[in-house]
This record gives sequence, C-alpha cells and structure tokens, in this order.
Amino acid sequence: MAAQDSRVPAGTRTRWGKGVRGLALAAAVVLTAGPVTGCSGSGERGDGGDPKPPSASASRPADAAPGDGGSPALPSSLTGQHLDWGRCRAHAGSPAPGSDWQCATLKAPLDHAEPTGPTIDLALIRTKARGDRGDRIGSLLFNFGGPGGSGVELLPALAPQYSKLRERYDLVSFDPRGVSASRGLDCRSDKVTQAAESIDLTPDTSAEETAYLKDAVAFGKGCSKQAGALLAHVSTTEAARDMDLMRQVLGDKRLHYMGVSYGTELGGIYAHLFPDKVGRLTLDAVVDPTAGRIGQAENQARGFQRALDNYFRSRGKDPQEGSRDVAALLKKLDAKPLPAPGGRELNESLATTGIAVTLYSKTSWPALTRGLRDAERGDGTTLLALADSYNNRDASGRYGTASHSQRAISCLDDKVRPTVRETKERLAKFRKISPVFGSYMGWDTAGWCHDWPVPGQWDEPDVSARGAAPVLVVGNTGDPATPYEGARRMADELGTGVGVELTWKGEGHGAYGSGSACVDSTVDAYLLEGRIPRDGKVCS
Repeated sequence: MAAQDSRVPAGTRTRWGKGVRGLALAAAVVLTAGPVTGCSGSGERGDGGDPKPPSASASRPADAAPGDGGSPALPSSLTGQHLDWGRCRAHAGSPAPGSDWQCATLKAPLDHAEPTGPTIDLALIRTKARGDRGDRIGSLLFNFGGPGGSGVELLPALAPQYSKLRERYDLVSFDPRGVSASRGLDCRSDKVTQAAESIDLTPDTSAEETAYLKDAVAFGKGCSKQAGALLAHVSTTEAARDMDLMRQVLGDKRLHYMGVSYGTELGGIYAHLFPDKVGRLTLDAVVDPTAGRIGQAENQARGFQRALDNYFRSRGKDPQEGSRDVAALLKKLDAKPLPAPGGRELNESLATTGIAVTLYSKTSWPALTRGLRDAERGDGTTLLALADSYNNRDASGRYGTASHSQRAISCLDDKVRPTVRETKERLAKFRKISPVFGSYMGWDTAGWCHDWPVPGQWDEPDVSARGAAPVLVVGNTGDPATPYEGARRMADELGTGVGVELTWKGEGHGAYGSGSACVDSTVDAYLLEGRIPRDGKVCS
C-alpha cells in the first residue's frame, strides 16, 4: 500500500471493488468500529449443518458431469498435487506475515480447455483453524475483489476481523492468475505511469481525445508484450475454475467462500459453473451481474454520487448545492491544476480520485472536508495524497500494479468496447446521474478497453446456479462502489431458493466487519453453523 501523507487518515486498509479505472480498485478506507446496530426480520432456518442443495441442477450442459464446470476433467497430477506449505516471504512491499501464516504454490492449467497443457503457478496463503480439529468445517477461501487484489497480501492484514471464523475454518486466500505473485501483470513503468497522470480523462478537445485513446492503446500493448499468452487466460471464469481446483487440493467436498466486491462476481460464476460444489458462500458488497459494462459505470456514478450526497447531508448542507460546488472546483482544476509538493500537480482526474477514496467509509469523511477546503484555498496536497493512496503510489514515486491486473481481467471478461461517438451520446445521461462523477465514469467506458489486444468473453456474466446450496448475498444501502441494488439482482439471478439477501442500512463499501453486530452475527451464524437467515432480513 502506498505511503500515507500525514494528513491522510491513519489506520487505513485496502478494499477492492469491481469497476472502472481506479474509482473502485484500491481505496484506502478507515475502518474503525462503529456503533453496535440493531436488526429486523430475524427469522432464520437451518439445522446447524451444511446447507443442503435441492435436487441436482438442470442448468448444466447435458454432457457435463455434476460440478465439472463444463470443462475437460483435470488430470490427477493437478487434482492430487500436494501443497508444500512453508514460511511466507515478504510480499509486494509488505513485510512477511507472522509464524501463524503458511504459503504454498498451486499448479493450474494455463488454459482450462487444455488441462494437460502448460501450467501456471498460483500463490496461496493460509492460517489454520484455532479450535478443536474435530470441530473444523474445512477451508474458507477469500477473494477481496478488484479484480487485481492480492489475497496473499490482504488476508493477513484483514484476518483480525475474521477471528471468529478461524475457530472452525482454515482461512485461505490466493493471488488470482495475472495478479501479484501469480505472474502479476506489469504493463508500464512508474515513469510512464506518472506521466500519464497529466492526460485528461474527461477530454474536452479533439487533441485531448487523441491523447486519451493513444495512451489506452499503449497500455494494452505494454500488457501484451509483458504477459504474452497469459493475457488471454486471466478471465474470471478461469479464476473460478482455479478455485475449484483449490477446493479439491485443500481436501474440501464443497467450497466455503467469502467474496467481497468483485469477489462476489467471482463467487457467482463459481456457483454457476459448479452448483453441486457450493458449500457456504457469502457475497458482500455485491456487483450487479445484470448491468454490463455501461450499466456498471452508471451504477458506480450513481453510487458515488449517493455517498457524496449523504456526506453533504451529514454536514447540514444541501446535496445539490454541495455537488455544484465540487463540480465547479473540478472544472477549475481542469483548466488550471493546482501546484503540489515534488513539482507535481493536482488536476481534475486526480482530484476526482481523491474525493472518491473518502467515500468508501464514513470515517474518511473528515479527510474529504479537509481536502475540499484546502483545494478551494489553492492547496492540492491533501487530495493528491488521497489519490496517491488510491493509486498505490508510494513516497518514492513507485506505483503498484494491481490496476494493470484489474484492467487486463476486466477487458478479457467484457465484450463491450464503446466508441468515442457512442460515449459522447451517453455523457448527458451520466452527468444527470452524477454532476461530480458522471463525466469521469462515462469517458472511462470508452478508454478502459479501447483497442484491447484480446477480445472480451461476455456481455454480462451468467451466475444462475439452480440446484446450488443457499448463497448469502449481503448488500449495504450506502455502498458507493457496488450500489445496493446489485445485491437483490445477484440474489435473483442465482435463482429461487439459492440467493438469500441480507441488507444493512449503512455507509461504506461492504457490510461485514464494518460496525454492524447484526450483520456480523448473521454471517457468522451462516458460515459457522449453517443457519440461513430469512431472505430479505434487514440490519439497521
């Protein structure tokens, strides 16, 4: 994680979100404990054992064996491999975790359609269950989102909030293919990355449009040159198949899983591919599987604007007036960036990023107040520091590469490639949704995957999972990056009797571990005891 400026809130951690550019990739979010909250609709069902799936799925291809994902069977050399767990090393600039943690490497097919072909090494990390081994349920696999988030780095940092789950589970996470220690993508140098910060991400002239699209093409070429054949094999579908291989090698009959943000999409795809292998799956901060690329961008514009409106209300200010003020500030920065330390500048794009990072948690709102106040006074230091933490830039000018992985995975998943003309036709709608974030989100749909070296795979993911055990879907009404509406849509797409929705009336990205005793106890009861809450339960 990037070094923090002294004005940026301390006690931060990284969260990941499905989205465009950086606005839902890596947010430095303060996660201090909030007040204990109550809940309503507490009816639950379950007998304390594993949720039992209904009759076998009718949604699989006729020639597919139960739970095989519709792909060729993996050889025993992969499914029967022995993981050599050992001491973890320092990872991605972070110190090595303590002695409770073990790391290993899993071999998976580079191309799951050719299971006996070349392989890729995937990095795993675990800490063993603390409780009575006779009470152990199995492994609980985590994906914290992105795409591009390193589970090997994040799980030790976040493990304290999962301490109760560790009583009965080995906590396990991984770096997905193309991420960090699993042949992580590195598509451009730090020098080029910093130079690209001057490119206008909401171009106003033909020259700015040309520079914007030229940079997108250059980024894709850099990924292709560095990754080679891997660039066509970093999809979410292949990551889901990797997870089923992990399940087998870890010795679990079913997959127990917690997916956050983009990790909910990954979990939904797993449930679709392997309905008979679904154990206890929790999806928190849920990506709308029905939205598609344009819809996702609109959802995020709406979600970030909603969070910004809530921020202004908390300060006793009219949200429309507050948004007009912020939009006016961004317009001034577009015309004339503010000077910042180290000879750098705070421009419109970086300011938008700095504002967005504070909306991931209510505890970060004071940083937004400070950043806006300072920028209005001609000082861009605070917002630039926030943007740097978001972009994983450290004090020496080095950048993390999680955004490189995010872009490659997203562009391999998504078929949609809007043209500049199509984008301009949609900008009015984006700006109506959000006067602050609309232009940024709208333009990003054109530049993110422009002229990408490999074609995308779907218009929207299929997460239907008829026959799977019940999946707990957790939505937060104030979530900026994965707006609340996506939770209900995910639950509906999973299917009747499969998707079970839990709502938290809160703020910030994600619900579990964010201060709601009601949410935490409900999720814990599901994962630890198999107690399934009533669909539609609300925690306030």
